[in-house]
Amino acid sequence: MAATWATSSPPTMPPAQAMTYTVAGCSEHSGNYVPENILVDTPQDPTSRWSGAQQLPTAKQWILLKLEALSVVKSITFGKFHRKHPCNMREFRVYVGLNPHHMVQALHTQLKDDTVSETFPLKHVNGEGICFPTRYIKIVPVSAHGMSFHISIWYVSVSGIADPLYVDNIRSRYEEYRETIVLRHVLKHLRQRRLLTPYQNILARSNIQVEHPVVTALYSSLVLQGAWTDSEALLSEASSAGLLDAYIQFCQPHSQWKRLHGVDADGDAPSKRGGHAMALDPENGLIYLLGGWDGQKSLDDFWVYDVSAERWRVISHSTSIEKNGPIARSCHKMVYDTKSGCIYLLGRLGDGDILKPEDHQELLRRAGEIPDGSRSTPYCSEFYRYHTRGLDVGKWDLLSFDTASSGGPPLIFDHQMVMDCEAQILYVSGGRVVDGDWDSPKYSGMYSYNVRTSKWKILQPQPALSMSSSVQPPISPRFGHSMVLDPMSHTLFIFAGQRDDKYLSDMYAYDIASNTVTELFSNFSTSGGPDACFTQRAIIDGRLKEIYVFCGLTRVQPTCALTSLRADTPNWVYQYVHPSKPGKWTKILPEVMQEGGEPAEVPLPRYAHQVVYDEGMKRVFMHGGNAGEVNEPVEDVETEVEGGGDDERPRGGDDDRPSRISKEMRLDDFWTMKLLRAAPEEIIRRAKYQIRQQQFREMCEEQPAVKALRFLQTQVSAVVDHTNPEETSVFRALLGHLFSTPITTDDGSAESTSTPKETTTSLLEEPPKKRSRPNTPDEAWTSRLDDEDEDEMLDASTSTAVTSSGQKRRHAVLLMEEDPVETALRDASTKPLSPERFRQRTEVFESLLQFVGEDGKQPMGSLLDMVDAEDGI
Repeated sequence: MAATWATSSPPTMPPAQAMTYTVAGCSEHSGNYVPENILVDTPQDPTSRWSGAQQLPTAKQWILLKLEALSVVKSITFGKFHRKHPCNMREFRVYVGLNPHHMVQALHTQLKDDTVSETFPLKHVNGEGICFPTRYIKIVPVSAHGMSFHISIWYVSVSGIADPLYVDNIRSRYEEYRETIVLRHVLKHLRQRRLLTPYQNILARSNIQVEHPVVTALYSSLVLQGAWTDSEALLSEASSAGLLDAYIQFCQPHSQWKRLHGVDADGDAPSKRGGHAMALDPENGLIYLLGGWDGQKSLDDFWVYDVSAERWRVISHSTSIEKNGPIARSCHKMVYDTKSGCIYLLGRLGDGDILKPEDHQELLRRAGEIPDGSRSTPYCSEFYRYHTRGLDVGKWDLLSFDTASSGGPPLIFDHQMVMDCEAQILYVSGGRVVDGDWDSPKYSGMYSYNVRTSKWKILQPQPALSMSSSVQPPISPRFGHSMVLDPMSHTLFIFAGQRDDKYLSDMYAYDIASNTVTELFSNFSTSGGPDACFTQRAIIDGRLKEIYVFCGLTRVQPTCALTSLRADTPNWVYQYVHPSKPGKWTKILPEVMQEGGEPAEVPLPRYAHQVVYDEGMKRVFMHGGNAGEVNEPVEDVETEVEGGGDDERPRGGDDDRPSRISKEMRLDDFWTMKLLRAAPEEIIRRAKYQIRQQQFREMCEEQPAVKALRFLQTQVSAVVDHTNPEETSVFRALLGHLFSTPITTDDGSAESTSTPKETTTSLLEEPPKKRSRPNTPDEAWTSRLDDEDEDEMLDASTSTAVTSSGQKRRHAVLLMEEDPVETALRDASTKPLSPERFRQRTEVFESLLQFVGEDGKQPMGSLLDMVDAEDGI
């Protein structure tokens, strides 16, 4: 498996430079607007452009560029006319490739309708992290900014690397990668078809490995020799070699919650609240908690919890009276900087922020300002820093009185904030703007803050009123959403939340280095994920490549005004291999019973809570939140929430709101949780069950029925999880297979028999379920996964017909007879495997591969898929 492209380090990348290209072809152009015009940047000349001949959006239009030399293309730049033009290209795609007949999409985005040139990075690394070279670039316009106008491209420049030594190295690595992928699929195909001699010949003459040696030994032992005991022993070897680790990581986990009852020296702990903020110091095991809303007022107390000592300590009963300290607030965010030991705090929804305009002057006095009439609004976005160590330990810094005045976000709440501690950069996403106008919601964009330079930068500006309304930002503005940072890949994951009256279920990956956004899901609910949700909490384990999502408000219909806090709302884990590719959503199963048999204590469903995660300890910590209406049924607590998520206080004089809010139950409970996954022994047991099913199947056909029955009742039953309905159903069905097979007697003769239902019931206590087809020896009940293509291998080597009696008859394309490699391994007294037996054992082997990580087994997919693929053989 370890090829040069996978083990050697890529060469040092030279700096990018402008590339020379020619126009190799294009779709029909309009008039004198020939494609060669895009080679020259003359923004004042209205004729210096390529323009397609077609106006219809369904017409396929394109320009093909040929680079002067094979290159690694890094980016593409589009120049524009000196003023807005209705023909300006809006949406487009870019494809790259070594030849014009086989290209891959490298970009799909939009141009703004303005006069500023735009540069976009082009994909030049595949999903395996292998850099690839390019000779051809194809630009495919999709739409223009003006309706019913020809699409025009004014100027195109390409940047990349053409250094011959570097590109030749990249080309060699990429060609070796492709050769390796193809050969591994060919080898898999040959072995499936029992062409073992050519399989061995290719292996001997190539420098590749299809799978881990333990897996190869398992194939020989299980498929070729039927050495059942040796095969089971190899499962333990596979576990010791770490081959099962990846599968275990992707098994559906269980949550194990434990309530923490720590208090301070006076017996106190943080009071009931929601919409507070927490931050974790992972090195010292300290959790900081500040502010929130208790249902009546905003809070400004500041606490720290010592994880090892299991004790709270109050840092300040009121940060408002501290020098430079923040006033009472909720719906704010805090992050901890592991390098400096500082906490950064931004955003708020304070008691004064929902006042009527005539109350602004009083709010200014409360905020420490002198109302001199020079300012018409109190909505300033203060930015704070708190020192947990060093000479300034215990002190607050007011870094900015109003971040909006220095290029940062306005005053916001229910936003998200994370920090890249290594780069010393904070990222702020979304949030609802606090400006006193609760009838016209406004949302903030995405910003970064450089701690070293004290500079804000907008990363995703929102569309201005002067821009075309059809041009939308890559990530729609929102609040009450989730954002986490993968520090390994420098990727921000942004998902869910609310915009206007709609709950969202989309998910994006923002690559910081390239400033590009990839939509992972437009609706993850339809891809096995959570319902559209709001004020859910998310944390990430970058090493495991997992995101954990906890509770939140949902709606029966995404656009419905009535929100629901369901008692059965599950928590979720999102697992990914590559951040820019959609991953897998899995529910976190609750722990039903404790070890002593007592019902497990679990937290109530909630929202407006806070969670932090200790990546070293693999533990989640959760505090407080809102459990909804106490007078509603526990099964389905519903409450209407307008405008806010982390707190539902009145917005500027909603007189009936206080009586409703007083019924809500805010929480002060504190919990820790860890995920429990299947142990290696459990995976080995499942694998043994599949092996013993096949062993039993063969015993039914070759040995006395009594011996096969004894093996079923002892050896097979020993590896069945009798609490699992699926496993027990298969186990019961095995007995039916025994009595549908011609029975071999002690003298070696065979006779057909059937067993009354009463006998079957007495043997396994429950009758086998009625089967929908005859229990023939060809029935592939053995350990096939539900999502496998039942006929993937059989269709390649056989065609099938059904006789008048219903019996299947296969007409061979490949004979599937014994290969000389098998003959050498087989004892002279042993009969050769029949083609059907070889298929059965191969199915069991390939089913066992589900437990093996991608790096240790043959490739997924099939060569046959290439026949049906677009542009395939």
